[in-house]
Amino acid sequence: MATTKEQKAELIGQFKRGGQDTGSPEVQIALLTGRISYLTDHMRTHKKDFSSRRGLLKMVSQRSGLLQYLRKTDRAKYLDVIQKLGLRK
Repeated sequence: MATTKEQKAELIGQFKRGGQDTGSPEVQIALLTGRISYLTDHMRTHKKDFSSRRGLLKMVSQRSGLLQYLRKTDRAKYLDVIQKLGLRK
């Protein structure tokens, strides 16, 4: 598995809006970013693993859609999330 329970709990704790929040766009983007970075490292080692490549592209697309939604609805949170995760420039 790409992330352990502790890593996942840490990401959720850092990006949650409050309480038991695990479904907000910020949390989903953070979790996807962790999985994407893991799969990126995997793809550097296993260049011909096409099924993992397909999964990686699907995750990147899903994260892109969530980022677009967050950019439209709450620009300040969008900027905060991309700054914390080190996405974009």
